[in-house]
Amino acid sequence: MVGLTGLEKFSHLEDKIYRTIELTKTLRQEKEALERDVASTRRELGNLLDEKERLESQVERLLSERDMIRMKVEAMLDAVAVLDPEMAEAVRK
Repeated sequence: MVGLTGLEKFSHLEDKIYRTIELTKTLRQEKEALERDVASTRRELGNLLDEKERLESQVERLLSERDMIRMKVEAMLDAVAVLDPEMAEAVRK
């Protein structure tokens, strides 16, 4: 670049400034979009953790119910065994 005039230098500087402004706008929009994505992901994670806790409680309740039912069935089988030992043995197999 041989001897640029003052106006040409100013024009190049002006172009750089406008490109910088456009880049800044683009980066700001991308940042805002990413922040929205992060907020959405955090909400979703919170919902998933709540659902996990709910399911864990349900599994614990169901396991407890299963154990209670097992104990009741065993008690009934013991009562049947007192009345008819052969039938109770067949049922347990």
